[in-house]
Amino acid sequence: MRLTYFHPTAAVAVFLWFTAPVQAQNTTKAVVLPRPNGVSELTFQQAATACTQPFGLQRGQNLEYQLLDAKGKLTGFLRYRVLTVSTESSAEKKKKTVATTKVKLKSGLYGPKSQVLQQQDLTILCRNDTVFTDGLAEINYDGLKSFRDRLLAYEGTPLAWPNQPTTGSSLPNGGVVVQVSSPSVAIAKIKTTLLRRKVLAGPTPITVPAGTFTCYSVESQRELATAARADLVLKSGGRQVDYYAPGVGIVRTEYYDKGGKLLQTRVLAKR
Repeated sequence: MRLTYFHPTAAVAVFLWFTAPVQAQNTTKAVVLPRPNGVSELTFQQAATACTQPFGLQRGQNLEYQLLDAKGKLTGFLRYRVLTVSTESSAEKKKKTVATTKVKLKSGLYGPKSQVLQQQDLTILCRNDTVFTDGLAEINYDGLKSFRDRLLAYEGTPLAWPNQPTTGSSLPNGGVVVQVSSPSVAIAKIKTTLLRRKVLAGPTPITVPAGTFTCYSVESQRELATAARADLVLKSGGRQVDYYAPGVGIVRTEYYDKGGKLLQTRVLAKR
């Protein structure tokens, strides 16, 4: 699945305060869906019908997350509405037919008084035994503040969430690259990447305002980079822990700086 102002030296949120709209030019590329190491080849091949309803989402459904600072104070909301759910089949190796379910969502970032700060379209895909959240959900809006009124082209790498996670297994990296351009020249690339993703523990019950869910914790290193050119790259980063419930989605997310200090928490409030 794209927060609030964090500490200025550690921008590690999925969303950050961004009050002015940006002109955007979408560039859609073919999405490569990797098989996580934690999913066996047998399960991967036999689970073609396991993804007809990724994260249990249905058309017209609404979800809401609360955004909390390090002290637990409410700083905003993330709200999602499911626009469409569709399934298509394609032939793969050995003429096997594989179904892919696509969920399109409208996402919105809101302030603590429900004022609209940012809106964006997202996509969730499900294939075989794995759900893939849109890499565009990881856009670092804080890094785009100085590039207002520019053309933006997105290239996302989806994040894999196995329906049958295995504790200790590794998951593929994911994220997004935003190419910032003027009509005549490329200006910079804004990158957000989740690296070294690993299923740490689970299943464990996690309680949030929306209820109690059986979750697996997935830890990753979050790297933010602004590249004006190949030899001029500014980087920052931290640690992210997602509590993931198969069939439900991300229930809770914790963001930490490089020193291990909690910066922000996102919790599922309504579903």
